[in-house]
Amino acid sequence: MLNVMLVDDEADGLRVLRECCGQEPDLQIIGEYGGGDDALEAIRSGPPDVLFLDISMATMDGMTLARSLGEPLLPLIVFVTAYEQYALEAFEVAALDYLLKPFDRVRFRGTIERVRRHMQGRNAAQRRDALDGMIERIEAADNARTEERARILVRLGAHLQMLDPELIELVTAQRNYVKVRVGRETYTVRSTLQHTEKTLQSLPMVRVNRSCLVNLNHVRRTSYTPRGDIILVLSGGTTITSSQGCRESVRQQLVRLSVAPDCDER
Repeated sequence: MLNVMLVDDEADGLRVLRECCGQEPDLQIIGEYGGGDDALEAIRSGPPDVLFLDISMATMDGMTLARSLGEPLLPLIVFVTAYEQYALEAFEVAALDYLLKPFDRVRFRGTIERVRRHMQGRNAAQRRDALDGMIERIEAADNARTEERARILVRLGAHLQMLDPELIELVTAQRNYVKVRVGRETYTVRSTLQHTEKTLQSLPMVRVNRSCLVNLNHVRRTSYTPRGDIILVLSGGTTITSSQGCRESVRQQLVRLSVAPDCDER
């Protein structure tokens, strides 16, 4: 029996991993975590055999968590990512595996087969060397991508159309898709919120709740609810309210973009 731990800050990501693990009789989930900090504490208390780890998370990212694990605690890590730029070669060279979101059960089973083989042939020191090599390649691919211009391709009936990212006001998550709002128009893209956030990183996109990103360039008015949540009115007329967990980061972003540092006073 292999003890498995799941780490992903998106509820849908955890759900899919949980369902796939449930189809494998030799996998036992010993923990599910929505952030790297909690996962790191749990691993230090009792490391799993296999760690399914999301690369990009709002708090501690997967790279930082992986680097924090010494050899005695190092499980076999399967990275879960929505980013195609993390080249397959990087994972192959490192003798590990990855799952590209959205993935299906056939792909998951292939990964588990590799996990079973690697568990038999790798010690902790070899895993450490392989992991370090893989992280270097992933970060190199990531840095190369930051220099590229953001592109958003959407489907309009039988046709595909390229959107100007500067026009995007709002992005909301819906399972394996995101809804992209441009003025009064909404487009559906097969992607994840994390992937879209990374693609649009050149823009002042701020996460206002777990399932929504707002382009601050399109915020026209702000106000506050009685409990302090921030209400944003966008150029196309959409109104969105920050969640309690995100309101401080939204406030800081607004202050950073303002000429007057006391713009958040109420």
